Amino acid sequence: MEISEIGEIQKLLESRGYITDRTIATAVYLAMTLHKPLLVEGPSGVGKTEIAKVMANALNTTLIRLQCYEGIDANMALYEWNYQRQLLHIKLEERSEKSLAEKEAAIFSEPFLLQRPLLQALRSDRTPVLLIDEIDRSDEAFESFLLEVLSDWQISIPEIGTISAKTIPHVVATSNRTRELSDALRRRCLYLWIDYPPFDKELAIVRSKVPGIDQRLASEICAFVQLARRKKLQKLPGIAETLDWAAALTALHCSHLDASTVRETLGAIFKSQDDAQKMKNTFTPQILESLKQLEQQGSNWTNEMLETVAEKSGGND
Repeated sequence: MEISEIGEIQKLLESRGYITDRTIATAVYLAMTLHKPLLVEGPSGVGKTEIAKVMANALNTTLIRLQCYEGIDANMALYEWNYQRQLLHIKLEERSEKSLAEKEAAIFSEPFLLQRPLLQALRSDRTPVLLIDEIDRSDEAFESFLLEVLSDWQISIPEIGTISAKTIPHVVATSNRTRELSDALRRRCLYLWIDYPPFDKELAIVRSKVPGIDQRLASEICAFVQLARRKKLQKLPGIAETLDWAAALTALHCSHLDASTVRETLGAIFKSQDDAQKMKNTFTPQILESLKQLEQQGSNWTNEMLETVAEKSGGND
């Protein structure tokens, strides 16, 4: 599939349900054109991982996901030998007349190799999208190992030999900044920061992802979340939480927000007790009062209107 214009990338992503902007589309286009990894950072729940999923869907190719975590090592990311199957094969071959070298060559062959995400990406016949998710959760040693693989696009398996990539994957690496990544990794990547979306973009996302939602409810949900992000909370809600809340309120057949509905459904959007208590006891009345002010100004709310209302209500509390 040939894509020559950034605008086409944007339309392609949006046709798959990913509401984007020119900056994101440009980063995706350059990463694909230059064959460089795209490092995407930003708060949790703003759609970093979704970029890779939508890219794979739009390009009609395989998404290969490497989920990073503390303690992950090369074996977990590249390959392992199927020890149980090897032991079974050795047991079955005990009375075989084959030589020891032949038996050893048999158990260290392709049928006994378990391919992990990086090896799957290298051996894919068609250019896949490789998602290295939450790379910041891995340690520095694993990050250095990744640099070598991403630079050479080949690995050496002692028992089999060197395996080179058939095609260079489109690579998307995400980070929530739980630790600072090395300069070496950053230099090898294109960089994209995704922040919380403005009101109009978040509203478009909700309308796209939650079909059948009441239009007034969608606007009130997005405005409420926009104002909540200005409060001093442990974890600000991302787009993922906004969508969860919108789906929950739609399932409850709500047509608008009121104090009791918000209090009863806070668990869909605020995932810590302290945040939920702050919202329930202090911030929810303030935000609902701000929504009333917005309603008095008309039905078509804008980012500027939210800014004004937020400043009048005290901004960050």
